[in-house]
Amino acid sequence: MTGFYIISVREMIKAFQDLKDGGENKLNAILSTFSCTLNPDIEFFLHKKSVLFENQSLSRTFLVMASFQNNPVIAGYFALAMKQISIRKEAVSNKMRSRIRRFAQFDTNSNSFFLPAILVAQLGKNDTYKNLISGDELLYFALEKVKEIQNLAGGKLVYVECEDVDKLKRFYYSNGFVEFGKRDRMKDEIGKIKSSYLVQMIKYMK
Repeated sequence: MTGFYIISVREMIKAFQDLKDGGENKLNAILSTFSCTLNPDIEFFLHKKSVLFENQSLSRTFLVMASFQNNPVIAGYFALAMKQISIRKEAVSNKMRSRIRRFAQFDTNSNSFFLPAILVAQLGKNDTYKNLISGDELLYFALEKVKEIQNLAGGKLVYVECEDVDKLKRFYYSNGFVEFGKRDRMKDEIGKIKSSYLVQMIKYMK
């Protein structure tokens, strides 16, 4: 895909630290240009949590940049994190089970597979420039970054969590994800997530 380039928030933190005085304000000013009224949690994360999570190595955030009227703008962004997940044996197809068995531990007591996977923790387009990039394109960039990580560290699974909304689930289904479970909403998600749980979906990366 042409016309886009990726900048990591981690790289930006280092660059603005080198600038010293006023660097933090300049970084925050850039991040504040991102808006997502459809999902306030996505906007809140980039504005208030992305830098903190970078410094704590809890996740890595990447801005997808594009040109608008000859100026670089944030078309969208995604955040990735490593997580340990459990998948009940009966929740996935025989084909997926055979793939998972190769790099997962199976617990007979819970009848579940336990394995590390990369979570696409955040994925959102900028309202101001929402026509610059599609959701499929944004997810493509996130999955390409996942491939880079897996090529270096191993692993084959990527997963997402989304609200139980048909439109959202259809989006991930159309991009090769399958549902494997649900998790209860956490305390800090109250007010940001309407439902009391999130749907969990995985994709096997070829």
